Amino acid sequence: MLKGHLKGWLLIFWKILGRPDQKAPETPWNIWLILGGRGSGKTRSGAEWVRAQVRGGAKHIALVAPSFNEAREVMLEGESGLLNLGYPRERPRYIASRHRLEWPNGAVGHVYSAEDPDGLRGAQFDAAWADEFCAWTYPEDTLSNLRLGLRLGEDPRLVITTTPKRTPSLLKLVTMKGVHISQSKTADNAKYLSPGFAALMEENYGGSPLGKQELDGEILSELPGALWTLQGISDRRVEAAPELDRIVIAIDPPTTSGPRADACGIVVAGRADDLIYVLEDASFHRASPADWADRAVALYHHYRADAIIAEVNQGGEMVEACLAQVDPNVPVLTRHTNRNKRSRAEPVAQAYRRGKVRHAGRFDALEAEMCLMGTDSLRHSPDRADALVWAVGELMVEKVEQAVARMRWV
Repeated sequence: MLKGHLKGWLLIFWKILGRPDQKAPETPWNIWLILGGRGSGKTRSGAEWVRAQVRGGAKHIALVAPSFNEAREVMLEGESGLLNLGYPRERPRYIASRHRLEWPNGAVGHVYSAEDPDGLRGAQFDAAWADEFCAWTYPEDTLSNLRLGLRLGEDPRLVITTTPKRTPSLLKLVTMKGVHISQSKTADNAKYLSPGFAALMEENYGGSPLGKQELDGEILSELPGALWTLQGISDRRVEAAPELDRIVIAIDPPTTSGPRADACGIVVAGRADDLIYVLEDASFHRASPADWADRAVALYHHYRADAIIAEVNQGGEMVEACLAQVDPNVPVLTRHTNRNKRSRAEPVAQAYRRGKVRHAGRFDALEAEMCLMGTDSLRHSPDRADALVWAVGELMVEKVEQAVARMRWV
């Protein structure tokens, strides 16, 4: 009895007990997407974040689940739910008839079901927690209405906790600007689960596609027509690249800047012998010419790269001029093509299938965009993937040219 009592009070000290992936990122974000395996502690992460918002002055919090029943069972009354966390004097009370939480300090939580997206119309909040996004009946409509309601306070933000599933909506979400992604595994939370559960699940499902999704919190994607799959990318992922013979920075600059402009795709890749390694996805939104030129040149110097590869289908001279203003000594190789993005990407995708390309780390937004290439679910400009194609394609061509040169020399 005493042991259980002490455990309950110790759980209050979240700053000490919470893992780094369970705590809000320090970098700027609008949506914090927590992808977690079963029992990985993602619900606790969402609930603790809501507690922090309430203590920080938030007054209207949206709580969205696949259904009202699941909201009550998991987000509210679950072991890591809002009704069971924190000092008793700080805990809210739940008014079931109104789907409403009321905290002692006057903050109010409004519970919604993703089965009824229109239920969010007209409401407004200064914080929101959405659970099990991949199980929502109407994910895109519900998320749109929820985000339109986040208009109170100085910095309204949204936390989404979910076990990832193979859905176009999740792939779109991870490519959106302002999204920070955390990942947690079932094994990370083993000490708070039944003895042997994590070990048994790992024994039965570890390494399988189901295990990667349900235990490791990875997104597995095999959409019809897709040029890439996350499984194929993940199978050849490495922690770090070896010493590289050549490194390039590829940039796919937007034609305009501003809130509605396309992202600026910037990808770093290198080659060692017969393999190509993707080193970084440095793409970002709201990129002015000065901003993307600064970032590309900084990456060039950081990686001691050999060249910057720039797509110049539109504004070719402007691209070169912007980079030269930052550093006139950086070699810039401009590339122009009349082929569409899919046709240009197919040889690179084939190189992935042949095992010639490795990702040195996780690049969630880039990889999700790659897995939308060629599908009907791709509704935006694939700027990250396009920059990747330029980088990897350049290294592929150079390798072929070197091989041809050697043959001629012989």
